Amino acid sequence: MIKSLTLLLVWPVFGFFCQARAASDLQPALDQAQLRWLGDRIYQNECNSRPQCLTAWNAGEEFPSLGIGHFIWYRSGQTAPFVETFPDLLKFLQQSGVAVPAWLQQDQHQPWPDRDTFLAGVNDPHLRELRTLLEQTRDQQTAFIVRRFENLVHDAGTPFATRADIHSKLQAVATAKIPYGLYALIDYVHFKGDGTAVSERYQSQGWGLLQVLDHMPLQSSDPLQDFVTSAGFILTQRVANAPAERREQRWLAGWLHRLQTYLPKP
Repeated sequence: MIKSLTLLLVWPVFGFFCQARAASDLQPALDQAQLRWLGDRIYQNECNSRPQCLTAWNAGEEFPSLGIGHFIWYRSGQTAPFVETFPDLLKFLQQSGVAVPAWLQQDQHQPWPDRDTFLAGVNDPHLRELRTLLEQTRDQQTAFIVRRFENLVHDAGTPFATRADIHSKLQAVATAKIPYGLYALIDYVHFKGDGTAVSERYQSQGWGLLQVLDHMPLQSSDPLQDFVTSAGFILTQRVANAPAERREQRWLAGWLHRLQTYLPKP
């Protein structure tokens, strides 16, 4: 079922096409069933597969998290260290032919001034309409997450393409215990970023995919286990470096549990 990306491939993904760039030795392609499995895993990780959680605003955060991947959406003029993703998801949905409600097309900034206002309106027409859209487009959201990963690893300007050691480790994880290796890479990039953004640092140390791969041993008999171990170290380091007022220790157990889902059960 796994195809080699030796040519430009176009995969049918849940009724529309997801185009992959040519890459002779970077990663296998996931078939339709594996892509659905990947989306279900991400939905479980972020939302415990509950539709109500598709529109969430977590305690201790300054923004809502939306969709199966809890895509971040900022207010107008808001600045924060994390990469905003929901406006790009909206554009992707529209490009895929999805009808987006008019109020989402009018402004690319989220309209709620704070978490209390958001929670008070959780059953208002706009949020109900948004949850319906996000429930009906789970497959497209998975395709968006996969495309973001593809753009990262195929960009000739990133360390993933230009550093031989990082490229080698990436390939080793991607081809480990298919489809779990690709799930681990794709989910981690979506979950904690690629590690290239300077803004995503505490005490000059990042926590994204780049840092996880960098910390892994170059030679490994079990690259997927080494990836999980390295990611656990990097996330624990992030919590230790985080500003005290963020109280990130409360999230660490959940993050470490998520890493364990990257490993096939015996």
